[in-house]
Amino acid sequence: MINAILVPGRPDKDQHYNQNVPSNSENYWFSWLKRQLIIHDLKADAIEPPMPFRPSYDVWKKEFERFDITPDTILIGHSCGGGFLIRWLSENNISVGKVLLVAPWINPDNNPESDTADFFTFTIDPDFPKRTAGVQIFISEDDGAEVVTTVEILKDSVPDIRIHEFEHRGHFTEKSFPELLQEIV
Repeated sequence: MINAILVPGRPDKDQHYNQNVPSNSENYWFSWLKRQLIIHDLKADAIEPPMPFRPSYDVWKKEFERFDITPDTILIGHSCGGGFLIRWLSENNISVGKVLLVAPWINPDNNPESDTADFFTFTIDPDFPKRTAGVQIFISEDDGAEVVTTVEILKDSVPDIRIHEFEHRGHFTEKSFPELLQEIV
């Protein structure tokens, strides 16, 4: 059975604890995408690790691996969630389906304000796309400098990645994302 696992990014602490803001896995285009995948008869889950504003790789990994991960599993990550998937795929010799990284971020400047500790202490495996059904990156020209740098690092170190470039989409925080859905289904 084809399934999809969505990995949201790292919210700000204030955003995480604001009861007027949807949970991380329901914010932006996540709830819309989950519904669209269900309509297309795909099982869709999203991780919701505790305290995502201070990501711990081991905590995120445990939350992620509680779902079935098979060669038919589609992985979708946004921002820090995309960075998580890059690390997980680099460190695990597992075959998966399509991998879609939206504005992936790996804290390339090791900015301490990001409070990611050792979350991104890893070496990117340039061969990880060979264990997938294809890796695609979605990037907007007006996203933050660290996201643009992350994508440049990936372009330089990992062959076989397809890049979708957009204008005026920022960090992809809209309520829907039809271009992403089109690449999934």
